[in-house]
Amino acid sequence: MNAIDRCWRSNPYWRRNRQQLGVCSVGFVGKMTNNIGRNLIRYQVTDPSDDPINPRPGTLRYGASVIRGKVWITFRRDMRITLHKPLMISSFTAIDGRGATVHIAGNACLMVLRASNIIIHGLIIHHCRAQAAAQVMGPNSKIISLGHVDGDAIRLVTASKVWIDHNTLYRCEDGLLDVTRGSTDITISNNWFRDQDKVILLGHDDGYVRDRRMKVTVVYNHFGPNCNQRMPRIRYGYAHVANNMYQGWTQYAIGGSMNPSVKSEANLFIASKSKEKILNWRLQVVWSTGNVEETKWNFHSVRDVFENGASFAQIGVGRGVVTPNYNAQQRFQVADAKWVRSLTTSSGALRCARNSRC
Repeated sequence: MNAIDRCWRSNPYWRRNRQQLGVCSVGFVGKMTNNIGRNLIRYQVTDPSDDPINPRPGTLRYGASVIRGKVWITFRRDMRITLHKPLMISSFTAIDGRGATVHIAGNACLMVLRASNIIIHGLIIHHCRAQAAAQVMGPNSKIISLGHVDGDAIRLVTASKVWIDHNTLYRCEDGLLDVTRGSTDITISNNWFRDQDKVILLGHDDGYVRDRRMKVTVVYNHFGPNCNQRMPRIRYGYAHVANNMYQGWTQYAIGGSMNPSVKSEANLFIASKSKEKILNWRLQVVWSTGNVEETKWNFHSVRDVFENGASFAQIGVGRGVVTPNYNAQQRFQVADAKWVRSLTTSSGALRCARNSRC
């Protein structure tokens, strides 16, 4: 097992101590200790229906948006939830799908807006659709007005300390995961991203300079089959992309613009024999002088493994690899790329049998 799964999956009594998960995270999110401990509210979803304005007790929206304080959300049974409008997740909320097969599909999906200390774990999110402007129940029971929302599976807006782990995401109208508008301290781990054009976007747009502070760890994920681009695509900030499995791509795997820094470490890149084999997509920018120059970014590949002719165009060679400089709670050992198949074999939402290990 990888460093995250080894922390909790070997415990056959994980159901009795679900909050053990909170000390298993690694990377820039650190440990999720603010989501566990005293005054924790345990909430169970029993009703798959959804009312964006007046959510009923027992629904996912009631647990994620109405209840205040630390909330740990679980699901009584397998269910498919069709959200009528985006689900706004409050700070200090953990959504834990372990032990049930939970689909969020067919309409609106998840959003974290100006919130922190959030865990999204064990969900199957797919066929998300764009939403017109509307009012919804926001964090802490406040009605808020949302503008048009693209059809992303999970969208982070000015969010911090968010851990997205062991979810399966595919076939959404826009992308699968957006980290935007100054969001930072994010770990994206153990997810299965498949059947999608645009996968992960890190950074809002080329004019949003606040994303310079963005720090994201992308680790133990499985990309593919049938992914085209953005695994991830990063603007301005820093991404540590480690021990991920890339099962083919069409346009590019990792790319960016606006001077990002990326350390691609010990990933396994398996190019499709009949498709594009370039890992990086480089944009050019027009500087104020009017001259078109290559951006002064820093893309480095360290101990990556390439199959079927894949290649990595390193940028910023000679300036040195920008390291993540993790603290003690964030640090983890990056395994040799030869172990990536094993480390990612359980990516996506897990099937956890009752009274046994996951």
